[in-house]
Amino acid sequence: MSLNYVVAMLLIALGLYCLLLKRNLIKMIIGLGVMTDGIHLFLTSLGYREGGIAAIVTGEMLENTAGFATQAVDPIPQALVLTSIVINICIIAFALSLAVWVYRHYGTLDPSEIRRLRE
Repeated sequence: MSLNYVVAMLLIALGLYCLLLKRNLIKMIIGLGVMTDGIHLFLTSLGYREGGIAAIVTGEMLENTAGFATQAVDPIPQALVLTSIVINICIIAFALSLAVWVYRHYGTLDPSEIRRLRE
């Protein structure tokens, strides 16, 4: 198994640990970011090919499309990861702004304490 996959799974596990077991909104948001970075690494590693070339077709490659297809890396995971990074940045920015609002309104970042104060 490649080192990329091991690191990706460790990042996903660390992010899940923070999301499920930490009782601070900021730490939970950081865990969300770490988990999505692990997913991005995993998806990018899926499209990687050892000794591969960029998936940019030039005139000379049109003549030998079978050879090009066996050598080129898969560009679809890269495009998905780029889109996911932009969406992830927006989600984390929105979550951090909500955490700031919650702290100003309730005076705490503990989700269980916030539920108790609301009742």
